[in-house]
Amino acid sequence: MFNPEIIKTRLNEKPFRPLRIIASEGLSYDIYHPDLVWVGWNDLQVGFAHPDHPTIYDRTIRIAMSHVVGIEDIPAKKPSKKN
Repeated sequence: MFNPEIIKTRLNEKPFRPLRIIASEGLSYDIYHPDLVWVGWNDLQVGFAHPDHPTIYDRTIRIAMSHVVGIEDIPAKKPSKKN
């Protein structure tokens, strides 16, 4: 089980590395900016960014801390080949 300190530490890493939060029901949430996750003692609130403003959310979802079963790095995208 994850606790708030583990998640907060990962979000505060410099430089920030995008991550994926995995919930017990199999859903996952990709985090591309640390300002879009609010960490509480009992839950996380994840904001989904507006397409025009990647640090301002359109909507949010709450995830009970007891349902967070994994955190993983989002694989870096390979640079596109340009000729």
